[in-house]
Amino acid sequence: MGFSCGIVGLPNVGKSTLFNALGNARAESANFPFCTIEPNVGQVPVPDKRLDKLTEMVKPQRTLSTQMTFVDIAGLVEGASKGEGLGNQFLANIRECQVIAHVVRCFESEDIHHVSGSVDPLRDIDIIDTELLLKDMDSVAKRVERAEREAKTGDPKKKAALAHFKAVKEALDEGQPYRSLPEDPARDEVLHELQLLTAKKVMYVCNVAEEEAANGNDHVEQVRGLASKEGAPVVIISAEFEAQLTEIDDEDERNEFLEAADIEEPGLSRLIRTGYDLLGLQTYFTAGEKEVRAWTIQGGFSAPQAAGVIHTDFEKGFIKAEVMAYDDFVAHGGEKGCREVGKLRIEGKEYTVADGDVMHFRFNV
Repeated sequence: MGFSCGIVGLPNVGKSTLFNALGNARAESANFPFCTIEPNVGQVPVPDKRLDKLTEMVKPQRTLSTQMTFVDIAGLVEGASKGEGLGNQFLANIRECQVIAHVVRCFESEDIHHVSGSVDPLRDIDIIDTELLLKDMDSVAKRVERAEREAKTGDPKKKAALAHFKAVKEALDEGQPYRSLPEDPARDEVLHELQLLTAKKVMYVCNVAEEEAANGNDHVEQVRGLASKEGAPVVIISAEFEAQLTEIDDEDERNEFLEAADIEEPGLSRLIRTGYDLLGLQTYFTAGEKEVRAWTIQGGFSAPQAAGVIHTDFEKGFIKAEVMAYDDFVAHGGEKGCREVGKLRIEGKEYTVADGDVMHFRFNV
């Protein structure tokens, strides 16, 4: 699995158009259809040209990309934290996501009404941020009450937990989202149970008009200014353009369509890459006659941990890993060529997997 991404924003900012475009996106490596799990949840394959190249070289019986989940968090309006506009239901959906893609309207249109009457991306961002913050304030306040009762037992761990809850409550009350607080692993462990909304990684997705998809506009620059202060990435996408792109079946025609718009790659690819960077994720591959497959892992995973993504037995009974760098695999014509020139390495339990590694695991259960 890749990662889960919640698409949030005010009504009429282009969330559903983007969601549908992402759902219809064509992966070059394989024909994986968009899969609707619930009315507002879908899975799409993660596009990766390296997987395409491995498939071309190995010619396996099947190719499997890693999948990622998009959740269209509809209904977020002012007052959502108090249940307005199905707010409670959709705020709960955000808790299940690893990354928030905050779609911000950065286009003018007389045909599409803005709920606030005008296009103002910073105001819109503040409305959503406030609702997420208010929900977290409510969650932490309730947890503080319980923690105070638990701390009366005199248990040092309960007292320490209460101190963390109170400190976070004070920060939230002052308008600080959880992700803005200094790193504190002990505090994170205590607060993890609450799955705070403002603890989620955020990327801002500026939805612009088709003719502004390559370079953005003044609205985008406003968002960039805010994002820079927060250390958050910005992705410029024209949901309208992406929707048109998904209607083109021929790869050459799609590339021409992108080139004509002065856009290097589809918005889906940029959005996914940004999410991977935010979460510190990377990809390794397994490649054989039966299957070529991409696997998503956390950066810094050891070889046994990477093996465990395939199956827990692989991690428990890990013996060794045969490892080839992707570039070596391609340069030397595959596994046989890597063996002949000494580019296939035997690695043990301490090996840290590199992005793009092609691996085979040996294990004993």
